Amino acid sequence: MSERPHVYLTRRLPQAALDLLALHVQLAVWPGELPPPRAVLLKELARSDGLLCLPADRLDAAALESAPYLRAVSTYGLEIEQIDMAAATRRGVLVTNTPDVLTETVADFAFALILAAARRIVECEQYVKAGRWRSWGPELLLGRDVYGATLGIVGMGRVGQALARRAAGFGMRIVYTGPRRKPEAERATGACWAELRELIAQSDIVSLHCPLNDETYHLLDRDTLALLKPNAILVNTAHGLLVDTRALAELLRTRPIIAALDVTDPEPLPANHALLSMLNVLVTPHVASATALARTRMALMAAQNLVAALEGERPPCLVNTELWESRVIAVGAS
Repeated sequence: MSERPHVYLTRRLPQAALDLLALHVQLAVWPGELPPPRAVLLKELARSDGLLCLPADRLDAAALESAPYLRAVSTYGLEIEQIDMAAATRRGVLVTNTPDVLTETVADFAFALILAAARRIVECEQYVKAGRWRSWGPELLLGRDVYGATLGIVGMGRVGQALARRAAGFGMRIVYTGPRRKPEAERATGACWAELRELIAQSDIVSLHCPLNDETYHLLDRDTLALLKPNAILVNTAHGLLVDTRALAELLRTRPIIAALDVTDPEPLPANHALLSMLNVLVTPHVASATALARTRMALMAAQNLVAALEGERPPCLVNTELWESRVIAVGAS
């Protein structure tokens, strides 16, 4: 019986995923809550056939070059920009992620941020706990209506469409933008397509759900942010680098816009960051997918991806599909 492949996990995962992996591979697990130090990661990569990592774990070309046996990298989450994909593909390393299992959970959280920002829920809770609640008043902590408001969705992928379904149930007008129109989503939710700048200008609430790439880096720059309505709400559960943080902070100092951010740049924000001192900013610690069920499903999918790759099968959620296709062509030609 041949020796089982060696796999390194950069964080401890839910037990169900560990149990699955243990049936197929030899495991080494970093026990800390923070990413393993660079030296530790490189040492483990030098002997690993597979790596299961988090978005916070940087896997650049130098790290990949230190891994002579590495055949597969499974990332626990959607993000892959922490991995040098060109280097991985060049070295024949399959890369996978966990897209589908997060959709409804992240959409729930995005809508929760919309409600929390519009109705000042965090501020209300702090007001009561600070002992400031003396009596009911007609103008006490007035918020903004969500029903009937215009929601602009930037990126009508899985999560964007799931958010649109929730917004339709709240009687919101839905506008979306993206590289392609989505006729089925339009029919299901009544959403209308618009150019980005038009969407920003007409939306009461703007929610970001597009991937980070060369085209979307700082998609909301100073000029685009300036188009927001005076009392708009900006929600970001996608990626911090979609927004020019410095420009956003400057805007929030001068206008009553509310930002509700689950992702930031940098991440995490330093304790003295300007955004954290603003009353019109709600920041959560990148927890849009943080339910026990979703995180367990993520872990199982990440484990299944890795096991499939190491056993010579096509992983369910392969990112660099061109690598697999080239292998198939090579096998067919031999």
